[in-house]
Amino acid sequence: HVQLVESGGGSVQAGGSLRLSCPTSSSTFSSYCMGWFRQAPGKEREGVAVIARDGSTSYADSVKGRFTISEDNAKNAVRLQMNTLKPEDTALYYCAADGGICWGLLTILAAGSRGQGTQVTVS
Repeated sequence: HVQLVESGGGSVQAGGSLRLSCPTSSSTFSSYCMGWFRQAPGKEREGVAVIARDGSTSYADSVKGRFTISEDNAKNAVRLQMNTLKPEDTALYYCAADGGICWGLLTILAAGSRGQGTQVTVS
């Protein structure tokens, strides 16, 4: 069973920053494809960022240059640094992990495990 618990969401003004964190077990962290997706009310789920086991990353076009996904090896956690936030970034953000081949954002959207989500509100 893969346990994922997001933290770091909140409310900020446009142009501000937030950092999300998703700690997990060492076995999951070392072997799973991990990333973030988001869902806003009335909108489809959107893959935001993914990091593969080899450290390669992919981002949605809507967040490129503003969001950065990274690993915290000391805490077995994946982080999402979100800068220059826009109102359209408002959504429930989920951490996701999948033990299969990492095909990028599509893998995260269909991931076998996800957290409960953390709300990000940009006004």
